[in-house]
Amino acid sequence: MFTSDKRLFIAAAENPVTLEADGRQLCLEARMANRHGLITGATGTGKTISLQTMAESFSAMGVPVLLTDVKGDLSALCRPGTPGGSIADRIRDLGLREQGYENRGYPVCFWDVTGEAGTPLRATASDMGPALLSRLLELNDVQSGILNLVFRIADENGLLLLDVKDLRAMLAWVTEHRADYVSEYGHISPASTGAILRSLLRLEDEGAGAFFGEPALNIEDLLRADLSGRGYINIIAADKLMQKPRLYASVLLWLLSELYERLPETGDADKPRLVLMFDEAHLIFDDMPDVLLQKVEQVVRLIRSRGVGVYFITQNPADLPDAVLGQLGNRIQHALRAFTPRDRKAVRAAAETFRQNPALNTEEVISQLRTGEALVSFLDGHGAPAMVERALILPPEGGIGPISPEERQDIISRSPMQRLYGTALDRESAHEILTGRQKEEAQASEDDAYPSAWEDMLGSVVKQAGRTIGSTVGRELGRAVMRGLLGGIFGKRR
Repeated sequence: MFTSDKRLFIAAAENPVTLEADGRQLCLEARMANRHGLITGATGTGKTISLQTMAESFSAMGVPVLLTDVKGDLSALCRPGTPGGSIADRIRDLGLREQGYENRGYPVCFWDVTGEAGTPLRATASDMGPALLSRLLELNDVQSGILNLVFRIADENGLLLLDVKDLRAMLAWVTEHRADYVSEYGHISPASTGAILRSLLRLEDEGAGAFFGEPALNIEDLLRADLSGRGYINIIAADKLMQKPRLYASVLLWLLSELYERLPETGDADKPRLVLMFDEAHLIFDDMPDVLLQKVEQVVRLIRSRGVGVYFITQNPADLPDAVLGQLGNRIQHALRAFTPRDRKAVRAAAETFRQNPALNTEEVISQLRTGEALVSFLDGHGAPAMVERALILPPEGGIGPISPEERQDIISRSPMQRLYGTALDRESAHEILTGRQKEEAQASEDDAYPSAWEDMLGSVVKQAGRTIGSTVGRELGRAVMRGLLGGIFGKRR
């Protein structure tokens, strides 16, 4: 995408209020890109094209991108586009060829939680943590408390929780030895641990167990550029992942927290270190507990100091919590349809999120936008939102739509990430250690219950000796009694 070191050309204003040196160009300031952003609009209005155009622009600037592909429509950006129809008309009408537009592919890396449509994306259970796991497993407060306790006991005993097997083994161990923990941690209900175990089993049946394990993703491997200096666009296959909304949300929240915890502070940099773009963002926040929501709000607010920009893509701004929405400075609003009173209320709310333009009736325009048109407002060089403009989103330079499974697999097989993460590891962790301990305990119990061969032999000797001694004593005692009785009857011999 044609861009400078400082600005990303994203859209062309149709009737700009002010004509600066760059005329109709609506540009995103690179040093404001980590102030986060929002792309919204009804289905089929062009949100995916806006997402792709922005991703390519960041890549061209040397900024790596991580995005979720919920429909499989973004994989073709790895090869040059072949524009036709309305897209070719837009390129011609806006004179983009003369400004440096050229169709080309971008460096991509495919990732997939299941490992089917990309390099396996994994995290350990410890990396995920009990808070996100509790949400993923749909646990209640009591069960969440016990899961926290299980993690704590594992930490105190140096037991690694890497995969689902480790969690199962740890839960079974704590349940079996719950009497040992009562004085320090209180009562541990077998019913609650049983419910957690059943939730883990359901998680495995859904195929989500593949997410937990090693080798776990090293965040630094997302921050790569190709030999020409373009940032890699990391594409997470989310078409199947979206069918499990809680897993989808948990994976994205885990990525946010990992980046926040592992990346150092950068301050105000000239451009972001990484940009995250989350499609169907409402799934992240649906049914989220307040405690977790506060954590997410905090991470979104502070992660920009790590040089990370976060862009949410959803249908309506109202899909996001107000505390998060207020932190999204760069906005692209595609059309919203107002067929019902509720729809009109949503349109009004969306219009109110922009800095108003006296030349536009924002609320009215939102319902009139055509596919590929949008209301655009980016932060200026001082961090203030620019007045909203009605604009045409620039077409992407890469291909639009999916690529063939064969082409995808070829790209995956040639990726260095596949060599790093393609083969699962299963080193010694809680499952192996606790299984060994259970065998030792079972052997000890067996030894207590069944005497050794020597003890058996010695017991037999003692028993036989007892019977012999008893018989002898009995016989002698019998004889003495008989002698006494007979002597009394018949008298002593003189």
